[in-house]
Amino acid sequence: MPTISARLALGFAAAALSHVIFQGALGAALYAGNLVPELVWSLEPVPPFGVPATVNNMFWDGLWGMLYALLEPRLTARLGRLPGGLVLGLASLLTFWFVVLPLKGAGVGGGFHGAEVAIDVAFDLAFGIGTAILFWAGSRIGIGTLPRHSSTLADSS
Repeated sequence: MPTISARLALGFAAAALSHVIFQGALGAALYAGNLVPELVWSLEPVPPFGVPATVNNMFWDGLWGMLYALLEPRLTARLGRLPGGLVLGLASLLTFWFVVLPLKGAGVGGGFHGAEVAIDVAFDLAFGIGTAILFWAGSRIGIGTLPRHSSTLADSS
């Protein structure tokens, strides 16, 4: 039976890849429709370490994926696979709006400008759904069947 560390690694990988695949695809579509000014993928360095923006975002999304890996059995049991992913996307979005942006000096929600709100919601929901899909696929393909019950999770650590 896979360990909790295998679940966490899969969650990190699923979410990091969800950023590139699902948010990237949505960003490319919005960019092609002239709805966003630039593509999601960027090699622009992010302070303080100068890591490319895409790698930086993959890292932070990967941490969200680790949280999802811990909560996935409960979310899936109560809500279903895709709605559980939507909960992850909403949690990520609310944290961005109410914690990250104010810490960066942009104010709550960055001012909640109409089109930006819809685009933020779309990106984070795509991230959540993508993470749920990739986590499920990885659990079936890569590391076998993961423990489904929280009691199993507690026993594996």
